[in-house]
This record gives sequence, structure tokens and C-alpha cells, in this order.
Amino acid sequence: MEYRERKTRWKLIFFGSLSGTILVMLLCLTIGAVDISVGETFGIVVSKILKLGSYFNFPQYPASHEVIIWQVRLPRIILASAVGAALAAVGGVFQGLFKNPMADPYVLGISAGASLGAASAIAFQLQSVIGFFAVPAAAFAGALASTFTVYCLGKVRTGVSVYTLLLAGVALSAFFSAITSFIIVLHSRETHQIVFWMMGGFSGTTWLHVKTAVPVICGGILLLYCFARELNAMLFGDNTARHLGIDLNRVKKAILILAAMTTAAAVAVSGTIGFVGLIIPHMVRLMVGPDHRILLPAAAVFGAAFMVLTDTVARTILAPAEIPVGVLTAFFGGPFFIYLLRKKKSEFI
Repeated sequence: MEYRERKTRWKLIFFGSLSGTILVMLLCLTIGAVDISVGETFGIVVSKILKLGSYFNFPQYPASHEVIIWQVRLPRIILASAVGAALAAVGGVFQGLFKNPMADPYVLGISAGASLGAASAIAFQLQSVIGFFAVPAAAFAGALASTFTVYCLGKVRTGVSVYTLLLAGVALSAFFSAITSFIIVLHSRETHQIVFWMMGGFSGTTWLHVKTAVPVICGGILLLYCFARELNAMLFGDNTARHLGIDLNRVKKAILILAAMTTAAAVAVSGTIGFVGLIIPHMVRLMVGPDHRILLPAAAVFGAAFMVLTDTVARTILAPAEIPVGVLTAFFGGPFFIYLLRKKKSEFI
């Protein structure tokens, strides 16, 4: 009986938060430097998605408004929601895998590797050689290279040691950050562009970014969810998980690869955005508990809503100027996380 009640409560939380996230995305479409009504925004989106303009007499909206909604705001909101979902879901996975409440998506040096890749591409002006996707591609490659290096360092005879992985991630992050700083010093002309990328944000987002990153992110989250039961078992210790027939080395390796690729895809198109993967899983865990079967999807939904709201504030609060999203998440996330630690420290796993 208790399980049924808990399952019903989970469904209400998940579908309620999913509906709220969709509503937040639609409302944020109407917010910006140019005032566009809810009705006009909804009409533009529906007519574009369903291609109904040629069959029904939709109102003729200003061409500039159609460009703002369809080419500027909508792809940015979709990408922000995907990145927020990725960071929150991977944060929940890593906190369960490492049994460490301070673990986040960047714990394996992923952000440091991505920053080094992006800084190198910007400093050596690879955009002029490779094209528009030079920086995201370099960031993606740097993130994966960092993860692979940390994995090789953390691998021991008996398998994969999560504690060694954590230490290797910290050490490699410091090393890559030092190289990135050295690049910034040598290429002072590109300092502003490099630092702005490292702060994180979604300015300049296009449908090409969405088509490239979102399928990888969504696929990664879905595959990570397939390991929810294994993550639940590992919460009780490795010995218990082995007694339940789980091949820990295979599971840990698969989770690390999937989490790294999902995070790398997110960071490649957004830069480094902190605290999302640290705070959101904690908030969701306080509501639904540590069961990863509901924790992961709920964290992804809450992460998507949080990122869309934060990005909307970032692009409107000082319009036409724009604040990097990573600055806002750190500004609000730091104090809020301290509050959570003081208020609910006994509930953290």
C-alpha cells in the first residue's frame, strides 16, 4: 500500500513538474527586449510547427516577430532546457555513483577539458579554418579527452575506483586550468571571448546547435535512466550490489561513458555553467527521496525549468546587454546551497 501511494505521489510530482516546465518555456518565449504577446507567440509557434498557415487563415504576424520567436528565442530556450536537464540528471547520477553529495557533472575534469579545448580553438582562430562549429567541437573533444585520461588514471587492478577517479579529476582539472590560463596570457586579444565562453551562456544559439546537441543529450539521459536500479543497489554498498548480481565494473564503466558524453555535449554548446548539477538533484531528492527511478527524470525536468528561467533573466535583466548564465547560477546557487547544507544536512546521502 505504501509503495502504491509513493508511486502515485511520484507520478504527480513528475507530471506536474513536466507540465510546469512546458508552461515556463512557453511563457519565457514571450519575454524579451521586444514585447510580443502570448497569443501572438503561440500563433507563430503553432503555425510554424504544424505548417498550418497554408490551410487556415492565421493572422499575418510581423516578419520581425516571427524571426525573433522562431529563429532567436525558441532554439535558445530548447537548448537551455536540454542543457539544464543534462547537468541535473548527470549530477544526480554522479552523486549516487560516488556516494558523495558534492559530486557534480564536472567532477571528472570535464569542464576543465572543455574549457581547454574551447580556449585553444579561440586562441588559434580555428573558426576561420574549420568553421562555425570549431569551438563546440574542440570543447567536446577536450571534455572527452579529460574523461578518458581520468578513467585511465582511476582504473586499478580490481576495476574502477571511484575515489581514485575523484582525486584524478581534481588533479587533472587543476592542470588543465593552468594550461588554459597560460593560453589566455599568451593570446591576450582573445581573452574576452575565451572568458565569456567559460562563464557559460546561450547567446548566438541557432537551430543547428539544437539539432546537433539535443539528440545526444536526450539519448544520454534516457540511457542513464536505464541504470537507475543499479544505482539504487550501489547506494547500499558495492558488496550488496554484487550479491544482487550486478557487474559493478561493467556498470560503472557504462555510466561514466554515458555521463561524460552527455555532459560533454551540453558543455560544448553552453560553456561552463556551475551549480545546476549540484543543487537541483539535492532539491529533488528532498522531495522524492533517493530512488533514482524517480530522482533522475524529476531532476532532468526541474533542471530544464531552472535553466530556462535563469537564461531568461540573464538576457532580459540588463537588456540589451546580457549576463552570462554561469554568473547567475553561481550568484544564486552558492548561497542557496549553503542554506540547504545548514537546513537539511542530515538528509543528504
